Amino acid sequence: MDEACLEHRLTEVERRQFDQEGYLIVKNALPADYVAQLVSAVDRIDAQLRPKLGLGTKPLNRLDVIGMDDAFLPLLDWPRTIARVIDILGWHIQLYHSHMIISPPLPEGYEPRSVRLGWHQDSGRLNIDLESNPRPRISLKVGFFLSAVSEPDRGNFHVIPGSHLDNELNFPNAEREHPAALSVCVDAGDAVFFDRRIWHAGGRNYSAITRKVIFLGYSYRWLRPRDDMTVAHLLDRCDPVQQQLFGVSPNGGFGYTSPTDEDVPLKTWWTQKLGADAVVP
Repeated sequence: MDEACLEHRLTEVERRQFDQEGYLIVKNALPADYVAQLVSAVDRIDAQLRPKLGLGTKPLNRLDVIGMDDAFLPLLDWPRTIARVIDILGWHIQLYHSHMIISPPLPEGYEPRSVRLGWHQDSGRLNIDLESNPRPRISLKVGFFLSAVSEPDRGNFHVIPGSHLDNELNFPNAEREHPAALSVCVDAGDAVFFDRRIWHAGGRNYSAITRKVIFLGYSYRWLRPRDDMTVAHLLDRCDPVQQQLFGVSPNGGFGYTSPTDEDVPLKTWWTQKLGADAVVP
């Protein structure tokens, strides 16, 4: 791993915000030249898929995107974000989900069917099968924003701060949006971390720009991937930690639930670099 990541660990202020509000913003996570490279890649994919799917001006949500262009691979363990992921979840992690969402401007005269956005928690059946309230965190996502959504109504990511601590989302007024709904305004190159349990939604894009964002979901290694994870063609260029993040387990299935050091090289690297500060369970 790039040792530069150790300069971008989670601060105590960020930890409190993430624990209490369920999300945090990392400004300038990506440099402008890399943002331009990523925009070129997502534009190419969008140009290929949009006509085939007949989407017109509807959003494109492409899953399993990490292996679709070489430009995406560095995001896997990007120095300005990966240490914060480890500080939140620990070293027993994998990439279990990746997707990009391209949201063009809505057509003129568009009228929504509901005043409410599509509020949801991530991870599907987890929210039905698990019993506790609140349910355990298990995973988080990092959203890398490639276009400026620095003002509302640009298809912004929306959250209800603190809602990750409650399994249910209640609306005080059936005819209105949730009063605590927050439009997250960020610039191109910023990253947004969020707990999978936080109630969140994509906003409507009434602007003249196209919203472009790549999401990477990190989870504990025993969770089945949410995507097909078509990354075999990348593994020969990956270091051992990247291979762990892509789900490689030298000891097979047992290595996901009762890993040895061979299964989790991130543990060895992290503890060697940080010693007592590694906070390894």
